[in-house]
Amino acid sequence: MRLPRYLLASGTAALMVGTLTLTATAAPPAGASHVANEARFVSAARNALARYLRHYRPQLMLAGRPHARGNGPLAVDSFNWSGYADGSKTTKAGTFTRVSGSWTTPSVKCGAEDELTSEWVGLDGWTSGSLEQLGTMSWCYRGAALYFTWWEMFFPPTNKGLMRVGTTLKPGDKITASVTRSGANYTLKLTDATTPANGFTIKQACPTTTCLDTSAEWIAERPSFGIGIAPLAHYNAFTITNGKQISGGKAGTIGSFATVNEVTMIDATQAYNLNAVSNLTSKNSSFSTTWQNSY
Repeated sequence: MRLPRYLLASGTAALMVGTLTLTATAAPPAGASHVANEARFVSAARNALARYLRHYRPQLMLAGRPHARGNGPLAVDSFNWSGYADGSKTTKAGTFTRVSGSWTTPSVKCGAEDELTSEWVGLDGWTSGSLEQLGTMSWCYRGAALYFTWWEMFFPPTNKGLMRVGTTLKPGDKITASVTRSGANYTLKLTDATTPANGFTIKQACPTTTCLDTSAEWIAERPSFGIGIAPLAHYNAFTITNGKQISGGKAGTIGSFATVNEVTMIDATQAYNLNAVSNLTSKNSSFSTTWQNSY
């Protein structure tokens, strides 16, 4: 896949291997008016992204440590994540048993460059190497946008990559997603109220000594790869509503956990933000992120 510009990240871990089989709706490139041309376009996009995601690396890349900012959530910068994360290095293993949230699939504006944006909820990843997450992704490929739903269970030695499910996702689709843990068993559920065929329920298992469940996240992400981080696609506002978590056996919202982190995505030089993250609203269960720059 051609990514003419990318940002290198230093001090990152060794390459992780991910795979994706993609079939998605897409606007055909300019001048393509026949179904056959559109099919060839989608096929080329599918093959390109599948090759590229062999080097997909979903881990968080922080740019400094969380720091206090008044009486609100801790503030932290990241090269690839933005949104909110509950948990800290002192959070006990097994603390979180559920995370959930709802959003409307953002649309993206595409130019000549290949760009990506992914929206998701999940457990782990903030203070641990495992991730259990699901959501939506938008990809600008050769000037046209592709959209799909996905899930992921990433933990050693399994390290499963992104698994595509939805093939007809489009901007404006109403999404509700959750990850629920019971012991070592996980249920990942996504509902598309607008186009039900994009929904799914996946059951997976991970040892409690590997998937520690020390954090819960509500995130907009620009995926990272072996050569660096993809440019952030120019999306309209990504707004989480009804963001909830269960921790220590008690139901709560994004902002009700003891340690809440507000994460802002920044550029590689740490000179400017790539998006803006709003304060928590609606009894600490909602927020928005808005695009500002791609890289």
